[in-house]
Amino acid sequence: MIKLILFVGLAVVAYMWWRRNMAASAMRPSEARTLLGVGENASAEDIRAAHRRLIVKVHPDAGGSAGLATRVNAARDALIAELKSR
Repeated sequence: MIKLILFVGLAVVAYMWWRRNMAASAMRPSEARTLLGVGENASAEDIRAAHRRLIVKVHPDAGGSAGLATRVNAARDALIAELKSR
């Protein structure tokens, strides 16, 4: 019985981790550009600079929300990944 409870608990934790990571990586590049305020031809340096400017304002340690900081990080990751795939 204990093994079953442990297995179910681990399955729930794995599912929650998977859902959080899928939600963060599911951002479309157009949405990411709008959120970060960069154009289609933005370089990696432009993307990182826009991310730094925005994350300073929305980071939870600066009074922002964890959800918005996660979206800003996901936007950066989506655009950097798009640049690497080109």
